Amino acid sequence: MTSGTQEAPGRGRTVIVVVDGFGIGAMPDAGALRPGDAAADTCGHVLDHAREALGRPLRLPVLGALGLGLVHPHPDLARTARLPVAAGRAALGYPGADTFAGHQTMMGADFSRVTVARLGDHLGEVTAALRAAGHRVERLDGRALLLVDGSVLVHDNLEADPGINWNASARLEDLGFDGILRVARTVREVAPVARVIAVGGHADGPLHEFVRDGDGGTVGLDTPASGFYRNGGLQVRHLGAELDHTRQLPELAARAGIPVTLVGKAADILACEAAVRCPAVATSEVLAHTVEAARAPGESLVVANVQESDLAGHQRDPERYARILEQVDAGLAALVALLDRPGDRLVVTGDHGNDPTIGHAYHTREYVPLLIHRPGAATVDLLPDTGSLANVGATAAAALGLDPAGLASGRRIPEGAAA
Repeated sequence: MTSGTQEAPGRGRTVIVVVDGFGIGAMPDAGALRPGDAAADTCGHVLDHAREALGRPLRLPVLGALGLGLVHPHPDLARTARLPVAAGRAALGYPGADTFAGHQTMMGADFSRVTVARLGDHLGEVTAALRAAGHRVERLDGRALLLVDGSVLVHDNLEADPGINWNASARLEDLGFDGILRVARTVREVAPVARVIAVGGHADGPLHEFVRDGDGGTVGLDTPASGFYRNGGLQVRHLGAELDHTRQLPELAARAGIPVTLVGKAADILACEAAVRCPAVATSEVLAHTVEAARAPGESLVVANVQESDLAGHQRDPERYARILEQVDAGLAALVALLDRPGDRLVVTGDHGNDPTIGHAYHTREYVPLLIHRPGAATVDLLPDTGSLANVGATAAAALGLDPAGLASGRRIPEGAAA
């Protein structure tokens, strides 16, 4: 392991690949809500399970070459990085463990003051807003969630930490997605939480059959158990809390004339009017869109989210998670081959953990990898832990020749800093 002086690159292509739910070990406060989460290690537990279930180690040569084994030592990961990388761990920098807050923080938003609130404590104002908008509203079986127009459940999100998000969920055979979205937008007007998520899909039965109590006094639809993630046709829209998107990385890049492409879930949850959006859920599609965007000549910013890893975590399916990681690794190989100029950067990271072996279907509060491929660099650098995902965005801004001070939060990580 060596440390060298970082050369100032010319402005090139920066591709950020967020492997959703890819944690590499519990943060110090991970067990505050659920004590068992202090043992969370999404990466390590998936690797262990894969060896047992498949009878072989996972094939992750590119993640190994990018330094994953340096920041998360494991017998099945390479112990040396073969590529010119700077590798470290990032703490989340926001409360809980949440995809929306994770991505907004990574793009430079200050998400340190996310409001945490149970729907049950706000039923009055939510009911009033929905009725004022012309909806019929009742409590479902007297519990702390609402049934709107006989088909839409408004409820606590049970997949993130309690009180971070609320959902408006319905079966698409009962109501079209535009109708679900209208309900969600009305709820968003009065919701104090990070995001309200509109969800439409095909369930294995009536939604009330999949309602259960969550942690911290929450109650809601058990979305993974409902079959929404298995049965195809899933439609999702994330309605976030009001943020100054002009002080986030995509807008900063677009104002500087840099083409911006948002891929996968990033296309749904990140704001940038000028961006090309490529929504997709299937990992093969996400990777194909990402590689295609990276082929474009000249400077560019591409932000991609691989969602199926997170879905495998929610489904508590470590074998599926393992297969997704192998798909990701193959896609990263194509990106490494494309991003070959000294000004180019490939950043591989996560937004939180989602350990499929931990015994529940929630996200887990873990460090995430920060693997920065730097073509032309002379050294491999092991970075100290960075305290927030906002620093990832600030570092990407600097790689694009932009001033990180233009972001609402985050400081550039010196890529030549040795741990």
